[in-house]
Amino acid sequence: MGTVILLRHGRSTANGSGILAGRTPRISLDDTGRRQARDMVERLSDVPLAALVSSPLLRCKQTLEPLATARGLSRIAESRLAEVDYGDWTGRELKTLTKEPLWRVVQDHPSAAVFPGGEGLAAVQARAVAAVRDHDARITAEHGEHAVWALCSHGDVLKAILADALGQHLDSFQRIVVDPASVSVVRYGETRPFVLRINDNGGDLGGVVPPKPAKKRGRRSAKTSSSASGSDAVIGGSTGRKDRA
Repeated sequence: MGTVILLRHGRSTANGSGILAGRTPRISLDDTGRRQARDMVERLSDVPLAALVSSPLLRCKQTLEPLATARGLSRIAESRLAEVDYGDWTGRELKTLTKEPLWRVVQDHPSAAVFPGGEGLAAVQARAVAAVRDHDARITAEHGEHAVWALCSHGDVLKAILADALGQHLDSFQRIVVDPASVSVVRYGETRPFVLRINDNGGDLGGVVPPKPAKKRGRRSAKTSSSASGSDAVIGGSTGRKDRA
């Protein structure tokens, strides 16, 4: 299967405001967020991208625009990657929400949290993970098992996807940090995902590109290739990319 680069949108006008923006319309990137979106073009310059998929919300669209232009790719909007529907909590101040009984459930037992008038975090994880796997299967079928593609979404949505990839219960997802404009990377294998990066905020990302497969030579080589198909973990740990000192 393919490798997906999980991007959180750049800093928005709502980030740091103390307001839970959720799906509030027309929340855009601020000046810092627009710079982060432009910088993403350089950060991913060594990474071949087969496709771009994102939440339909404006801040995600704006984050991918420079990358889409630079690569000549169109952005596919995916409703299952939209921000959590926080329902009646949308637009409220976080300092008042911390006093709600549900706040502690969200922090300590998120799998049981359902936002009044909105959706539950377990449902968010189910829809988001299904979307990632559906698109990964489609892109792999079109571009091959070494395809790399990028997905842009929101903090809690990406944390839920990462918790699934790590094999963690959703109740542990609050232990994961995903900053605005950060990069996380998951490679999906036939039997399990491999988490290559979490909350990466800078540096070379060329190391996440899967190596090209060796040419098969007879039945023995084919068998060897199959046993190292990307679904098996390296015993003793990875030695890193062979082309790097």
